[in-house]
Amino acid sequence: MHPDCERVLISEKEIQAKVAELGRCISNDYAGKELLMIGVLKGAAIFLADLVREIAVPTQYDFMALSSYGSAAKSSGRVRILKDLACEARGRHIIIVEDIVDTGLTMNFLAENLSSRDPASVKICTLLDKPSRRIKPVKIDYKGFVIPDKFVVGYGLDYGDRYRNIPCIMVLSPKIYTNKGE
Repeated sequence: MHPDCERVLISEKEIQAKVAELGRCISNDYAGKELLMIGVLKGAAIFLADLVREIAVPTQYDFMALSSYGSAAKSSGRVRILKDLACEARGRHIIIVEDIVDTGLTMNFLAENLSSRDPASVKICTLLDKPSRRIKPVKIDYKGFVIPDKFVVGYGLDYGDRYRNIPCIMVLSPKIYTNKGE
């Protein structure tokens, strides 16, 4: 148990099993096709790395970096592209890979942005879904876990760029992010 966290929400074993299941589903859905997986930095990097190893169809990946949080615990509501794709999206079957979808603002922005680049298809895969915080509707095609409205860290998810290396999903103690006046 990490001293800054209240409890384990999703264990390392549960994550591994779910990632394998998602990989099988994606492989079945894209049989005979080639994929471009787009990981949303930095949070989705660990999830993407594990997920692509579970996919049995030809797969390339790239990254985009977006910001709507900065170092705060709550979204600013404004999304900015910090790093764009290094490869062409036109005509590709794209799966956006995200660590968590909560308000839906970032995912809506990214799905619309990528759809405007004339891909063959755009789908969304997220490890965590927090629908209680949704502001914009999001169609999630591949979903790992639905979680309650708790601030979570680990397995790539962070607070102030810390805790990403925790191998499970943990609930961060409110004293950690409320003492900073955010």
